[in-house]
Order: sequence, then structure tokens, then C-alpha cells
Amino acid sequence: MVLTCPVATGRTTQRDETTGHSRRNLLRAGALLALGGAPAPLAGCDLFDRGDDPPPAPDPLEPLVAGALELAGRHRAALAADPGLAERLTPIAEAHEAHAAELRRVIGRTPPSGSPSPTPGASAPTTTGAALVAELRAAERTGQVAAAKACATAPAERAALLGSIAAARATHVEVLG
Repeated sequence: MVLTCPVATGRTTQRDETTGHSRRNLLRAGALLALGGAPAPLAGCDLFDRGDDPPPAPDPLEPLVAGALELAGRHRAALAADPGLAERLTPIAEAHEAHAAELRRVIGRTPPSGSPSPTPGASAPTTTGAALVAELRAAERTGQVAAAKACATAPAERAALLGSIAAARATHVEVLG
């Protein structure tokens, strides 16, 4: 009788030329297991992996996603406070929401279900009219500087998107001026 194993080692027995393990190899494997040799080969199979790998570093575009959502939220809150500004502020809020969505796509992060919502920091403004527009203009200017800095340090495949966002924010500053 010949012992065969589903994993062929290439060795053939002398009796019937079928592939299998020799008694010597089976005895060696048994001795290795008895002496505790199994953990070393199994360690590479994630059997003993505790998941100690550090989490991946955040993407450098994450702050720009948060900034775009924060600006969109500020514009939406301003619209709620002063509906007369809808013609000027609605397209800007929509542009920021589109920027956040595109940045998320580039990062590979799926947006939460539903439409982008304002960040928790986007509270209702306490001013209206010209003072409200001035606050939004200052926020847009800050956002434009952040996008321009990110564009200058970004890899080529991201620089075009960041340059477009910086240019859009510069346009928003002018629209609000």
C-alpha cells in the first residue's frame, strides 16, 4: 500500500511510480511538528497576525475636503440668515460641495450617504448684509490661500484639480467683493 497526499512533491515511489511522500519525509514532518516547528511556517500565513499594522497616514487633501465642506456650510448658513443673498451665495455653496465631492473621489473616500452637509462648525451667522458678505469673503480668501499652497506642493496628477479649486476660490472672493 502506498500513502499518497493530494500535494505532490515530485518524488515517486519505487513500487508503482505514483507521486507521494516517502516514509522518511512523513517522519521528518512529524518530528518537526512535535518539536514545535510549525509556528514558524504558519506565522507567514497571518495565523498569528494581531493586526498591529499602523493605520495609513491621512491623505494630504483631507484638510481641503474639510475646508470645502466648511465653506459650503458657511454659505448655506448665510443663505438661511439672509435669503436675499441667494443669487450670489447659492452657486458658491454648490461649487464648494462639488469641490469636496471631487476631492473625495481623488482621495478614494466615499462621501456619506445623501448630499454633503455643512460641518458642525458652520453655525448660523450673527450678522447680515454687508458684514455677512465681508466674513464670507475673508473665509474665501483664507480658503484660496490654503488651496494654492496645497497646489504648490501636490504631485502633478493632483495639481490641476487644486489649481482649479484655488482659482474658483479667488473668483468667489471677487464675486463677494
